[in-house]
Amino acid sequence: MYARDNVADANDLQKRALRDNVIEAAATALSLLGDPTRLRLAAVLLDGEHDVTTLTSAVGAARPAVSQHLAKLRLAGLVAMRRDGRRAVYALPDEHVQRLVTEALHMAEHRLSDRPRHHNS
Repeated sequence: MYARDNVADANDLQKRALRDNVIEAAATALSLLGDPTRLRLAAVLLDGEHDVTTLTSAVGAARPAVSQHLAKLRLAGLVAMRRDGRRAVYALPDEHVQRLVTEALHMAEHRLSDRPRHHNS
């Protein structure tokens, strides 16, 4: 074994930094979705676009709280917003976020039931 075998070169350090950035971004996304209200919002958005009033009703939370949760999700890129006149309409931004939310819910169903609902379809 040579001493140089134990030394990381600049390319190895760049790869590690990239992986660290990806890990940090993924951990942030998972921690944001770890809040039950935020996960409920994302679950409702699996069905398509909704405005704040609809989302507030669907998750049973106060409008200011829903708006704050949506703002955090939006900053993290987990929710997209577009204007429809004066209304703000929210949606999940892409299939990656949709799959993440769906898989989290499916995993939870498996932990809670020997016959999860998603197996019935």
